[in-house]
Amino acid sequence: MNVMKERLPAKLAGHSLSAGRPDPLGATFDGEGVNFAVFSAHAEMVELCLFTADGSTELARIPLKERDGDVWHVHVAGLGPGTRYGYRVHGPYKPEEGHRFNPNKLLLDPYAKKLAGKLQWNDAVYGYIVNAPKADLTFDPRDSAPFVPKSEVADPSFQWGDDKPPRVRRSETVIYEAHARGLTQSHPDVDPEIAGTYRAVASEPMLEHMAKLGITTVELLPIHAFLDDRFLVQKRLRNYWGYQSIGFFAPEPRYMEQGALWEFQTMVRRLHAAGFEVILDVVYNHTAEGGELGPTLCFRGLDNASYYRLTEGGRYYINDTGTGNTLNVSHPAVLRMVMDSLRYWVEVMHVDGFRFDLAATLGREGDTGFDPNGGFLDAIRQDPVLNKVKLIAEPWDIGPGGYQLGAFPHPFYEWNDKFRDGVRRYWRGDEGMTGELASRLLGSAENFDHSGRSATSSVNFITAHDGFTLQDLVSYTIKRNLANGEGDRDGKDENYSDNMGLEGPTSNPRIRADRAQRKRNMLSTMFLAQGTPMLLAGDEIGNSQGGNNNAYAQDNQTGWIDWVNADWELFDFVTKISELRRAHPVLRQRLFLHSRPRRLDGLADLFWRMPDGKRPTREDWQDTAWKTLCVEIRTSSGTPDYAASDDVIFAVFNAGDTQEVTLPPCPEGLIWEVVLDTTVPDAGPHNPLGKKLMAPAQSVLALQRVPMQETSS
Repeated sequence: MNVMKERLPAKLAGHSLSAGRPDPLGATFDGEGVNFAVFSAHAEMVELCLFTADGSTELARIPLKERDGDVWHVHVAGLGPGTRYGYRVHGPYKPEEGHRFNPNKLLLDPYAKKLAGKLQWNDAVYGYIVNAPKADLTFDPRDSAPFVPKSEVADPSFQWGDDKPPRVRRSETVIYEAHARGLTQSHPDVDPEIAGTYRAVASEPMLEHMAKLGITTVELLPIHAFLDDRFLVQKRLRNYWGYQSIGFFAPEPRYMEQGALWEFQTMVRRLHAAGFEVILDVVYNHTAEGGELGPTLCFRGLDNASYYRLTEGGRYYINDTGTGNTLNVSHPAVLRMVMDSLRYWVEVMHVDGFRFDLAATLGREGDTGFDPNGGFLDAIRQDPVLNKVKLIAEPWDIGPGGYQLGAFPHPFYEWNDKFRDGVRRYWRGDEGMTGELASRLLGSAENFDHSGRSATSSVNFITAHDGFTLQDLVSYTIKRNLANGEGDRDGKDENYSDNMGLEGPTSNPRIRADRAQRKRNMLSTMFLAQGTPMLLAGDEIGNSQGGNNNAYAQDNQTGWIDWVNADWELFDFVTKISELRRAHPVLRQRLFLHSRPRRLDGLADLFWRMPDGKRPTREDWQDTAWKTLCVEIRTSSGTPDYAASDDVIFAVFNAGDTQEVTLPPCPEGLIWEVVLDTTVPDAGPHNPLGKKLMAPAQSVLALQRVPMQETSS
């Protein structure tokens, strides 16, 4: 090995330097020392800074004299896991040309597997002089090292044993969106020493709870290392949701009990052992450094012009995300970083997929707009590691042409806000929504049935972290976000919600009963629809956020799930409809339904019916007063004969008054059996009398066909 002659401080006696390697990027322990490699295309010099074990004192600055292309690297023998470090990068400070190098600012390693210490907001963490008349065109000479977290060399090796991914089929997937802390912080049966941590997510009480629900896939809100925004800290709030990433390889330390990587890995291993997949909500569209007046913490100081999409001239940032900046994933080095990050979480941390925040941003190529065959989307689909995991897109952002529902390529799933809004409005009683409901029940085929995509591509949800909880959706007509400190200006104003007669909590038995009914109706609609259902954690027990529909800063009782006041009757109902979906493959088909004849028997794969049993006419579909939709669901006409099934579900969605419904004819020897009636949530299977039934007002019914001798009364 070619050893470089470099004078090191006495505290580093016994350590020696060598050229090292440009690959892999990041800090890699090899048993003899640590190889450091970092990208910067426009830097003039890069210095590696080593710190004491507590990160308080800088021990050495080591120039990285070796450069392969745009990767700077060095090997330091004698170092190992636990070493704290950062970078100082020299180069032009010309914001008007897109360059913001300032070696006085200690920078995080973009590939750091672990971060140590917390950001202390101080004017020294900015590359310019805060409040100066020329703003970011000024240059700040103060050292930021005392105020910023340090990168830490980590050894991510772990005894995985016989761990393997559950690989749940798309048609069987039921997603549970949860917050790593909020899920368990207030759970009375979780060990208080680990409540709110990664390990608590996979604790016995949670495993039992999710198993009863029929959940297959746990989707965690962002756990990449992130920051608490300065304006939140000044208001004594925190970035609860975590959509301000600063490290794409490091798990967020605040969800660790002992600050160790194995805590996250243990969570994954335990969830896998119980049959659950783990999906991460990831934020590769922007970083926590914000716009031109943001801090210099990592990417901005390493190579601003490469990492970010800039406006013409270079001083300002393209802001398709609403957060101040947009990551430039069309740059090869940035694309490589994102791909390396994704592969790291799959191969090393064993996660099973990703939900991409503001994914429309990732599909943009420079100024050409969204492209479903853009570089990032092509790269991820051809990758032999990533094309085997679940990929979910949030198909919008605030940029030009930012709404792209249905435009993502296979195998992406997509969050379907049309399902959310259509179902909410139908059950609220809005006029003319029955046809809209019909579209949503069939997996939104008008959006997704193209290019070989499946009906499971539509992620159907009523609520998500962003917006009202299910309980608040039926309890408030107006958001109540004053606790966020933004004068109630944040969060959506139109939520298609309904307080059912009184705003907020009430002891009125009629209103409480109406709210419970509405919740059951919406949940049943989601579980009976084609597509992939997603349940917001806490909705199954009636969790409320007090009307706050944007609890991004509420790392407190508002944001945490209230287990103490759980509605266990609602929980039992959710387990019932989850089991109903699991028992009937026709409710979770891969192929779309289009009322076309099946080769199996010549019958259509789906029949829409009016309450009197007749097929709806064009005039019926256009009738704004039509409130009762009946549908007979069979195996798709595109299903091969050997896979076809005679499983049939007849469902009734009645947002109006009590309605007599004529049942479809049954083959000889079979009879209809009611398996779901949302007005009688705890009722067992029973048979309607004769060929008609009464669909109660504001109800969902589901019936299956069974042999006469197996019927119950």
